[in-house]
Amino acid sequence: MSEMLRLEGITKGYNRGKPSEVIVLRGVDLAVAPGEVVALVAPSGAGKSTLLHIAGLLDVPDEGRVRLDGREMGGLSDRARTEARRGEVGFIYQFHHLLPEFSALENVVIPQLANGVARAAAEARARELLEKVGVGARAGHRPAALSGGEQQRVAFCRALANAPKLLLADEPTGNLDPATSDQVFGVLMDLVRQTGLSALIATHNLELAARMDRVVRLAGGRVT
Repeated sequence: MSEMLRLEGITKGYNRGKPSEVIVLRGVDLAVAPGEVVALVAPSGAGKSTLLHIAGLLDVPDEGRVRLDGREMGGLSDRARTEARRGEVGFIYQFHHLLPEFSALENVVIPQLANGVARAAAEARARELLEKVGVGARAGHRPAALSGGEQQRVAFCRALANAPKLLLADEPTGNLDPATSDQVFGVLMDLVRQTGLSALIATHNLELAARMDRVVRLAGGRVT
């Protein structure tokens, strides 16, 4: 089976060589197939955010290799890594991190403009995505005027704006109440299925994890 993401022997530590050295990841091997949605379950502090940052080219491992869609990422320049990340990877975080001075529509348009998309096309794409997640009527509102669930839906749209191949999400509904979390997670899964994305979604919610294709666990710096 082909793979959208492959991590091989990923090791990452902080304060290396010092008495306070902490090894977070210890030879992690993990693969995500095209169209597969994988739940990454781990307790707080286990290193799941570090693993996602490495998978998404926001950080580099001390050892090991990262492949995206069969392409080795380790030898790329910083600029090439940025281009690969911008075009192939979408990120969703626990907190929406929307730009407060811009509308929902503009928050989804901006990453497309940064990727060289013409404004008219970017706005059309943004409106289409916002409609899909049920907040099209709120496109002109700034984040402060949106509910928590609406803000996170806009964040989903922003992550998918540049049509990435891989979606990485770090506790994407962890900041919402249980009822809203369940509803918003359903929206996210619908989006992923409709677009055929591969996704690696970190969560501590076992009920949400069970709705994905496969569950892997991170403990002691290793994935099982």
